[in-house]
Amino acid sequence: MDRRRFLTLTAATAALAGCGRWRGIALPIRVERPGMLEGHLLRDAARLPAPSAKVTTGTVILGGGVAGLGCAYKLKREGCDDFIVVTGPEPMGNAACGRFGEWRYPKGAHYLPLPSRESTHVRELLYDLGVIESGPFSEKPRFDEAALVHSPDERLFADGVWHDGLMPEPPDADTRRFFGLADKLKRRIGADGKKLFAIPVALSSNEPAWRTLDRQTFASWLAEHGYRSTRLLWYLDYACRDDYGAGIDVVSAWAGLHYFASRAGEAANAGAGAVLTWSAGLGEITGRMQDRVAAQRRDGFAVSLKETAAGVEALCAARSAGGWKTYTVHARRAVVAMPLHVARHVVKFTDDGADTSIPLPPQASWLIGNLHLEGFPAEAQGAPLAWDNVVYRGKTLGYVDASHQAVRAARPATTVFTSYHALGGQTPADLRRFLATASADALAGLLLADLETVYGWRLYRHAQALDVTVRGHAMPTPVPGYLDHPSLLALREADGKVLFAHGDLSGYSVFEEALWWGYRAAARVLDR
Repeated sequence: MDRRRFLTLTAATAALAGCGRWRGIALPIRVERPGMLEGHLLRDAARLPAPSAKVTTGTVILGGGVAGLGCAYKLKREGCDDFIVVTGPEPMGNAACGRFGEWRYPKGAHYLPLPSRESTHVRELLYDLGVIESGPFSEKPRFDEAALVHSPDERLFADGVWHDGLMPEPPDADTRRFFGLADKLKRRIGADGKKLFAIPVALSSNEPAWRTLDRQTFASWLAEHGYRSTRLLWYLDYACRDDYGAGIDVVSAWAGLHYFASRAGEAANAGAGAVLTWSAGLGEITGRMQDRVAAQRRDGFAVSLKETAAGVEALCAARSAGGWKTYTVHARRAVVAMPLHVARHVVKFTDDGADTSIPLPPQASWLIGNLHLEGFPAEAQGAPLAWDNVVYRGKTLGYVDASHQAVRAARPATTVFTSYHALGGQTPADLRRFLATASADALAGLLLADLETVYGWRLYRHAQALDVTVRGHAMPTPVPGYLDHPSLLALREADGKVLFAHGDLSGYSVFEEALWWGYRAAARVLDR
């Protein structure tokens, strides 16, 4: 990329991050596209200034999302300080958060299911951070009441009325049959002694009879087994879009069943299906992790990584007053804790390391909108405002209320509604081209569609501003074949000077999976 084109891209990106006005009303719209400028810089091999500094350390962790912070946290916990974390273009990654007045709000992931027995890494972390108060490795740990989602937790808007829960009631025969199967699968053990469906995915059974489900889509499997209920199929599609960024006609049947059969965590002080949440979403947890390793953090992102006779050398870039500055990091080992579509532009092997040139699973695009509200819009009849609010057959995945977990005698004066939209209907490449240049108004229209269905113009009597976060490569989608994807298999097993740690290695992006790979990389560093 020449200098003129690079400066044009920089200016265009800055302009897109400005303000818009929704339908002519006084609603400032701020748009963020985290990582887009840096990602395009890597893609186009932009010319950068020569390094002005050199850092030497034992291990360099490239990426400050859940996996990178998890690796750093585990190293620190075990008494190892000989590492640094290069934060990447967006510290905390998909678990980042923002603030409006007294409220923090999520710019990505907003909840964590109760960790199952297999998720010992999650339980250890939550116990360290005080989220689990006692019995961290028991059948039913006791959790901090402030973190357990308060009632009412979920509601569904259908036929102009709010209903309790997200499944349309009453349950029909197909619905009872499917969830009866899911409950049985939660307890099923494969011939190899492992649970059929576990979190992390790496601990799931390899029994061939069940792994073959990864050869077909969830929709085709449901049709084969006679599931025809419109209400059930809507809900299963919604759940897949929520966790995987794509519907039942796209995701693997194994992944579709895994969503329901792997969620088996319990609590001594909460009912089945409870989740952990905070106003900041998972920014609450990643923020605490980040604080624990503050001394080892360095701003910037990796531009290239190569192996040397003594270990590895990473070239990193960071913003400066004059544009960019670069520095090199020399270490014995590197943990590549960045999305794999980014890693393929960064990692350069000199020996028989994993091949990052192999095509990767598709990446789903997401929008997250945080609507700042002064007061609350009047509600329709039925169930009261809940933590998670979903429109039946809606265009988005619904919205969460930032003030829901606050314990107060009366409603606060302000809040934030966070709207989620997993984009589909086009190829991932076409969607990303649209998102790269879409106007603030166009993005607002996508995010506010369901809120307008619920509240109409009443919404704008209270709206103060809308913050939009565009994630063009938000998460990998577990399409058929992802369990044995050759690139993922190779990167999972890499154990040389370069290690990989990211939720992408599991084929889909959730906190438990990303933390698992971060902890696993830390264990390999400590073993050496």
